[in-house]
Amino acid sequence: MTGGLQPETAGRVREAFLVLGSPAGLAAEATVCAQLLQTVSRGDNRVLEDRLRDWSEDLCRRQP
Repeated sequence: MTGGLQPETAGRVREAFLVLGSPAGLAAEATVCAQLLQTVSRGDNRVLEDRLRDWSEDLCRRQP
C-alpha cells in the first residue's frame, strides 16, 4: 500500500455516502473486511493485515 491513511478523503466519502453509517452500511463494511481478511489468511495482501484487523475491531465496537 502506498501513502498512508487519508482521513480527509475518508471524511468526504462518509459525507457523500451516508449509508456507511447505517446498519446496512455496517454490514457491507463487515463483509468486505471479512473477505479481505480471508485473502490475508491465504497469504495475499499481508501488508494490509494490521489495518484490516484494526478495521475489524472498529466494526465490532460500532455494531448496533
